[in-house]
Amino acid sequence: MYDLKRSRTVYGKNRSLSLRPASNEKLTVAVTALDRLGGGFRMPTEVRGEGRRSPDGVWHGRLILKGYGDPALRTDDLRRLAKRLRDQGIRRVTGAIGGDETYFDKVRVGPGWKPSFYKDESPPLSALIVNRAHIDGRMSDNPARAAAAHFKRALKAAGIAVPGRTITTSADAGSAVLAQNRSKKTSWFVRRMNKVSDNFFAEMLLKQLGAHLRGSGTTADGAAIVRSELRQRGIPLRGVRIADGSGLSSFDRLTAKAVGYLVISAISDEDIGRSFRRSLPVAGVDGTLEDRMRSGAAYRHVRAKTGTTSRSSALSGYVTNASFVPRYVFSILQNGNPIPYWNARAAQDRFAQVLARAAQ
Repeated sequence: MYDLKRSRTVYGKNRSLSLRPASNEKLTVAVTALDRLGGGFRMPTEVRGEGRRSPDGVWHGRLILKGYGDPALRTDDLRRLAKRLRDQGIRRVTGAIGGDETYFDKVRVGPGWKPSFYKDESPPLSALIVNRAHIDGRMSDNPARAAAAHFKRALKAAGIAVPGRTITTSADAGSAVLAQNRSKKTSWFVRRMNKVSDNFFAEMLLKQLGAHLRGSGTTADGAAIVRSELRQRGIPLRGVRIADGSGLSSFDRLTAKAVGYLVISAISDEDIGRSFRRSLPVAGVDGTLEDRMRSGAAYRHVRAKTGTTSRSSALSGYVTNASFVPRYVFSILQNGNPIPYWNARAAQDRFAQVLARAAQ
């Protein structure tokens, strides 16, 4: 526990113990994405044309939907893309409708995940995914192919004839960009990720870091960027292991000291501080803390990221004073085999209430 007003640590126990962080892992992704991508960064989704358009409105060739990692792409976005093609005068497509997911690798899960986490905890990871891979009442194992099928339906709904099949493919580098959609901002994704602890967003942001900054859309390359960010911020890395973005991996390790330092660095950062603070659930108000600390001094004065797996329970964030100015930063990481999560949460909430009373 760190007192921001007096700039000193006022309590600590096993601060350097290397523990499974559960979803406190998302804090590392949040800070890195806001800093390295920027809060205003948006991910494109392109419609690429391979062929030519004749004067009668026929596109002779293929149309390819190319994804760049937007995890919130929806059918409404595809309908807007289809309408733009219709507005350009395209009335028929002779070739196939393709889905291109090559901006990321094709590994659908994070390292060290339990088999049950696939689809139950996160949709399959892909640079091109629509409706979180849902189509016809099920979740597809091939998100790019499902996205192409969604796009074909959108084209038909826009009045464009598409007799060809749907395929997964790689668009030619020189193909024309006929239409483009832009995602929501990074700051929106980070807020959504932390508020509801969205595993899928965390993993997609991690791969985005690798793809955008290292030219390789893999979990490992994204994790390397995160570790670089932590080092740059002076976070103590002894006992820290970044394996994935969500905290589902059995390989992830953080220390309470590292998380505390990270929170201090983030909320004090003029460039990302506001977005980071707004991303954290508020006690008794929203997100994963909506039903916790709904009364007492902690109510509305604790902003913190939760974390829960069968082996770990965590709560890390900060406490504000009566004027809602940050006063204390804290990090609680608890591990067990299994962890008694109900008791762990009760202990975390009691600790936060004590801090909140001291802050007022």
